[in-house]
Amino acid sequence: MKLLETLFEGVLWNSRFVVLTAVIGSLLAGIAIFYMATVDVIYLFQHALHYADSSLTVEARKLLHDTTIAHVVEVVDGYLLATVMLIFSLGLYELFISDIDQAQGSRSASKILVINNLDDLKSKLAKVILMILIVTLFKEAMTMVIASPIDLLYLGGSIALVALALYWAHSSEGGHSAVGDKEKAGH
Repeated sequence: MKLLETLFEGVLWNSRFVVLTAVIGSLLAGIAIFYMATVDVIYLFQHALHYADSSLTVEARKLLHDTTIAHVVEVVDGYLLATVMLIFSLGLYELFISDIDQAQGSRSASKILVINNLDDLKSKLAKVILMILIVTLFKEAMTMVIASPIDLLYLGGSIALVALALYWAHSSEGGHSAVGDKEKAGH
C-alpha cells in the first residue's frame, strides 16, 4: 500500500510539468507579439519620415500626424501585451516548476520577474493589464468624436475611473500619500 501511495504521489507531483506547455506557449506568444510590434515600429518610422515632406498639404500633414500617433499607441499596446505574456510565462515556471536561478539576487529581476506566489503573479499581471486598458482608452479618446455634452461627460468619467483604478493599484502596493508620510514623520 505504501508503494502504491509513493508511486501515485510521484505521478501527481510530476504532473505539474504539464504547465510547461503553458510556459512555452506564453513565451512563444510573447516573442511573436514583440516581433510584430517591432515590425510595426519599423514601418511606423518609415511612414513618419514623410512628415517633413514640403509637398504635404496642411490636411495631409495633420492626417499623417494623427495616424502616426495612433500607431504609436498601438505599438505601446503590443509591447505591453507581449510583456504580459512574458510575465505570465516566467511566473508559471517559477510557481510550478522551479525558481529561475539567474533571477535570484538580480536587481532587475527583483523589480518584476521574481514570483513567489499566485498573488504575486496576479498582482504583476493586473498592473500590466491596467496599463493596456489605459493605453486603449487613450487610443479611443484620440479618435472619439464629441457630438454632444454627454460624450464629453463619458470621456471625463472614463478618465476619472482610470485615475481611481491607478490610485487603488498604487495603494494596494502599500504606497502612502504625501500627507500620510508627513504625519508619520511627525510634521
